[in-house]
Amino acid sequence: MFRFEHPYLLYLLLLIPFLWILQFWITQVRKKKLATIIDKDLRSRLIPMASSAKAWLKLSVYTLAFATLILGIANPQFGSKTEEVKRKGIDLMIALDISNSMLAEDLSPNRLKRSKRSMEELLGYLKSDRIGIVVFAGEAFVQLPITTDYSAAKLFLRNIETELITTQGTDIGNAIDLCMRSFDFDSPTSKAIVVISDGENHEESSLKAAEEAAAQGVVIHSIGMGSAEGAPIPIYQGGKRVGFKKSKEGNTVVTKLDEQMLAEIANASDGVFVRASNGESGMRFIFDEVERMEKVEIGTRVYTDYEDRFQYLLLPALLLLIIELIIPNTRTPWWEKLFAS
Repeated sequence: MFRFEHPYLLYLLLLIPFLWILQFWITQVRKKKLATIIDKDLRSRLIPMASSAKAWLKLSVYTLAFATLILGIANPQFGSKTEEVKRKGIDLMIALDISNSMLAEDLSPNRLKRSKRSMEELLGYLKSDRIGIVVFAGEAFVQLPITTDYSAAKLFLRNIETELITTQGTDIGNAIDLCMRSFDFDSPTSKAIVVISDGENHEESSLKAAEEAAAQGVVIHSIGMGSAEGAPIPIYQGGKRVGFKKSKEGNTVVTKLDEQMLAEIANASDGVFVRASNGESGMRFIFDEVERMEKVEIGTRVYTDYEDRFQYLLLPALLLLIIELIIPNTRTPWWEKLFAS
């Protein structure tokens, strides 16, 4: 297979016709000026060594060097090959709460966006660990199956919004169960789950699910998104906030961080609980805990980058530029003899 790494640079080749047009225009202007000053026969006697052919020859060599140089810096690349790369890592599932309470703005710009930023931060830390994403509210589903493709993870992460799940609630236990089903327990890799939520759990199964995960050797860490004081849940229509969620009695609903729930889930599996803030997401601390886990070799088949071939063009371009400099602007005896023969 063949490609240019920087194909947009090839548009510079369009400058070549303009160089020839410019040279032609300069030549014609010069001839007209000389014709008004000196007679043609007298000019040939005054400047016997002048050579217009040499100017065109030098331009030909220069444009060929220019074209070769552009092709070189565009970096032609040929082929790709597969190779087996051994990596050490763990399997990590992120369970992200996308219930409406995550729209509360006690974290800037809101809990959900702050959570997504913290996940992007984690992806920046990871090197060879496998990662998957589960989103949950009243229900849970796998947003991203476990993978080493961090670019895909970032792409899926950008598309996460509260509208992905219509069933409201915060069923952390269901999310943990789904994370567990996403793991390959035939693989010897260490396994961990990171729950990112405000902790307003409405189901009884969360602690039980954490204990069952711990029994299978899975560590659960939790990050609390929100504040103890809480904040109202905004309601949006057409991308604009039109008010706040209210109870049946007409009172504004305030959602608060349930630190105790999230701490209990983490403690059940010897994990850690971290409370996020506007200044610190806590993800660096979670990553440090993940790094302490035992890592095993993961055999992964990956595709290497295309092989660069720019060097085969840059050297000829340099030689052509040197030749262009060597070619004299005037007639030379050896040149006359060459073309006379």
